[in-house]
Amino acid sequence: MHLDKTNPKMKDLETDTIAHSSGNLTTNQGVGVSNTDDAMKAGKRGPTLMEDFIFREKITHFDHERIPERIVHARGSGAHGYFQAYNSLSHLTRARFLSDPNIMTPVFCRFSTVAGFRGSPDTVRDVRGFSVKFYTEEGNYDIVGNNMPVFFIQDAIKFPDLIHAVKPEPNTEMPQAASAHDTFWDFVTNTPETMHNVMWLMSDRAIPRSYRMMEGFGIHTFRLVNAKGDFKFVKFHWKPLLGLHSLVWDEAQIIAGKDPDFNRRDLWENIEKGNPAEYELGIQILDPEDEFKFDFDILDPTKLWPEELIPVQKIGKMTLNRNVANFFAETEQIAFCPANVVPGIDFTNDPLLQGRLFSYVDTQISRLGGPNFNQLPINRPIAQVNNNQRDGMHRMTVDAGQTAYYPNSLNNNEPHAAGDNESHYENYQEKVDGHMIRERSESFRDHYTQPAMFWNSMADYEKQHIVDAFRFELGKCKNKNTRQKLVDILENIDSLLAGRVAEGLGVRSQAKTAQKPKYFISPALSMDNTIKNAKTRKVAIIVEDGFKKAHFDAVVKAIKDAGAAYEVVSSKLSVVTPTGGDGVEAAQTYKTTASVLYDAVFVPYGQQMNAIAESADVTHFIGEAYKHYKTIGLSGDADALADASGIGDKTGVVMTGGEDDMHKFAGAFIAALSEGRHFQRVTDRMAVLTR
Repeated sequence: MHLDKTNPKMKDLETDTIAHSSGNLTTNQGVGVSNTDDAMKAGKRGPTLMEDFIFREKITHFDHERIPERIVHARGSGAHGYFQAYNSLSHLTRARFLSDPNIMTPVFCRFSTVAGFRGSPDTVRDVRGFSVKFYTEEGNYDIVGNNMPVFFIQDAIKFPDLIHAVKPEPNTEMPQAASAHDTFWDFVTNTPETMHNVMWLMSDRAIPRSYRMMEGFGIHTFRLVNAKGDFKFVKFHWKPLLGLHSLVWDEAQIIAGKDPDFNRRDLWENIEKGNPAEYELGIQILDPEDEFKFDFDILDPTKLWPEELIPVQKIGKMTLNRNVANFFAETEQIAFCPANVVPGIDFTNDPLLQGRLFSYVDTQISRLGGPNFNQLPINRPIAQVNNNQRDGMHRMTVDAGQTAYYPNSLNNNEPHAAGDNESHYENYQEKVDGHMIRERSESFRDHYTQPAMFWNSMADYEKQHIVDAFRFELGKCKNKNTRQKLVDILENIDSLLAGRVAEGLGVRSQAKTAQKPKYFISPALSMDNTIKNAKTRKVAIIVEDGFKKAHFDAVVKAIKDAGAAYEVVSSKLSVVTPTGGDGVEAAQTYKTTASVLYDAVFVPYGQQMNAIAESADVTHFIGEAYKHYKTIGLSGDADALADASGIGDKTGVVMTGGEDDMHKFAGAFIAALSEGRHFQRVTDRMAVLTR
C-alpha cells in the first residue's frame, strides 16, 4: 500500500518524527513560554508558587519519562543501620531524634551514581547520591543529598534540561553513564551557573574509592526550629570516619571493566566482615540576622558555606552495619523525598528545593505504581500512620470502619487533629510578601567566585587531575565551538586553568592580564587534608613457590593489626609452597584479578624473586599499581623486580634486604599503606601548576 501524499487527509507516517528547531517554546498545550529558566515565585527570593502550570507541566512530564527505573540515581547500593546524637539539640530543634542522645534511630542509606542506567558501572565519573531515611518516633525524615555540597542549577525548573543533556543522546542512546559528550557540555557552556558543580565533577570527588570513604551533603539550606518557634538556618554534612579517598581516572576506567560492581561489592563485603560504614553528622548553623552577611546567597544551591567561615559541628554518628536481605524489595523500592520532615525541621525558599518538594512524590507515584508506595516495608514508618487516605493501586492496609473523612460525627471526629500537647508538624511562619514574578534574585548571579575558591584550594596534584578531566571530557566533544566556549568560561575562574585545558584541546586561551583578586582558600575542600589510615584497605600479596614464610607472616600480622585485609595472588589457584613453613592457598590468579582492585601490593622475599621478575603478569600487576600511586612492598633482593616493573621514584615503595628486620619492614609498609596514594611521585609534573 502506498500513501497518497497529494491527499491532505492522508497523513504521511514520516510526519510523526518532529524536528525541533526554530520557533517559540510552548507548553504541551501550545501556549507560548517566555522564560523556562525560573519558576514563578512570590518575590525574587520568595517561595515557588504551585499555580505555576509551566513548571508543573515540565517537571511532571520529566518525572514520568522512565518507568520503572529511576530517572536519575538508578544505579544504587544500600544498607541498614542506626543514628545516635551525641548531645541534646533541643535548644535548636524540636526533632526528638536530635534532642535525646539515648535514642538509637533506625536508618537506611542508599548510595548511587546519577546519570547511568541500572546496569552501568560503579566507577564512572559522576556525582554520587547519598540519601538517608531516618525512621524516627515522630515519622520518617529524609536527608536526600549527594557527595558534593552544591548542585548544577539554581531553579528546579531547569532540572529536566540538565538531565536531558547529561543522559545518553536521544538519537544514539550513547554514551552510557558519562558526561563526556556534546549535549552535556553544550548545556554547561550555555548555563554558567553549572560551573561550580562542574569543578567538583572534574575533581577526584567524582570517582570515590569507596562509598565508605566519601562525604555526603544535604545541599540545600533548611531551618531548625525549636519549641519556642525560634529558628536557625542549617546545612547538613556527613563526614566519613575513614576519611576521603578516591580512585585515579585511569584506574576507574579499568575497574569499570574488571569489576563494574566495585563500590557496591566493597560496601557489602565490609559490612559482612563486621566493618560498618560510619559517618558523623555535622551541621552548619547560621543565625537569621546573618542571612545577608556574606558575598553569596545562602539560599543558592550552587554555593556552599565555607567551613572556615561557618564551622561544621559534629552532632551524632550513623553506623551502617546490616546488608539488605533483598535488593529489589529494599534498595530498589526505597522512596526518598526531601519533603519528608519531622517537627523541628523546616524548609527555606531555595528554588531548587522548592521544586524537589513536589517532584519526588510525583516520581514515586509513577515508579512504584501508585500513591501507596509509603506502605512498602522499606518505606513504612515506625510511627503510627492514622489518616483518612484510602484505596488506590497496591493498597496494603485493610482500613476498617464507616468513616474516611474529617470532620465526622459518626466516629467522634476520629482520627482527630493533633492538639497542642500532641506531637504534630508546624511550619515556621515566615512572612511572604512579593509580586508574582518569573525572575531570579540578583544575589544568585555570581557564578565564578566559588569555583575559583574550589580551584585555588586544591593541592597541585588535584589541580592536575582537574585539568586532565576537562581535557578528557571536552576531548570527547565533536563540536570545537563547545570546547572553545568552555575555555572562555574557565578564564573567569582562573587563567592558568583555562590555559592548561586549552593546551590539550587545540583551542585558544586568552589569558586575562588584569590583576585577579585573591580568592578565599578553603582547606576543607581539598581531599589532601583528609583522615589517613590503613583500616579496611586491601592488599594483594603475590607469592610463588619458594617464598619466605617468615616474611609473609610478619606482614600479614601487621595488616590484620591495622584492620586491613589481604588476598593471596599467584599463578594458579592452589597451595603455594614456601621455604620454612606451611603453604598458603591462593585466592586469586593474575587472570582472575587485577591491581586496580587493591590498595597496595606486597611481594615477600624468597627464592622465587628472579622467576617473578621475569613474569610479564607480575610485572604488569606491580607496574600498574605503581602507576596508580599505590604502596608497593618488596622484601628481600628485589631490585630486578622493581626495575622490570618500571619502578623509578621510590616514594611509597618499601624495600629491604633479605636479612633485614621484617617487623621493621612491616611497620614501614603499613605506614605507607595508611597514606593512601603517593602523589609525591609526580611532584615535578605538578610544578607547572604551582603559583
